[in-house]
Amino acid sequence: MRIISGSHKGKKLLIPKKLPARPTTDFAKESLFNILRNRVYFDEIRVLDLFSGTGSIGYEFASRGVPSIIAVDAHAASVKYIEKTATDLEFPIQVFRMDVFKFLESHTQKFDLIFSDPPYDMPQEDFQKLITLIFEKKLLAEDGILIIEHHKNLNFDQLPFLDERRKYGDSVFSFFSERAE
Repeated sequence: MRIISGSHKGKKLLIPKKLPARPTTDFAKESLFNILRNRVYFDEIRVLDLFSGTGSIGYEFASRGVPSIIAVDAHAASVKYIEKTATDLEFPIQVFRMDVFKFLESHTQKFDLIFSDPPYDMPQEDFQKLITLIFEKKLLAEDGILIIEHHKNLNFDQLPFLDERRKYGDSVFSFFSERAE
């Protein structure tokens, strides 16, 4: 895995084999951040990274100058890896070892961007629960964006707040916002 752009562009990171994660491909990450650079000012946003896994997305945000990132994952090995990597690279990432749904239910801070990359085998009802919870709890700041990475076989077209979908191989990024409602 490598960091695509920013202050740590090209930095290669070795992922321990024991991590229960499926990192976003470099191609998909690069495409996502090309979209985002036209929508947000990285040095002015607060980011929440759910189901963080390897921390790959959080590192991309940090490398681009995002000053506040919270990463949430339930797996101890993932949390330990993200904490160590963030410390080594001096990235502003605060890590929580917690069930994502419990974190969302107990948290009140607003974020400009929430990125979520749940396991692809998570039931569609749980994806819908995640999206609903974020909007019901009003965890997005004004003009905030929720991005869900998921398998191409899932479809959220019937859900409120869906702005657009971008497909990259078997992966899809679905973008949600209050503006779409």
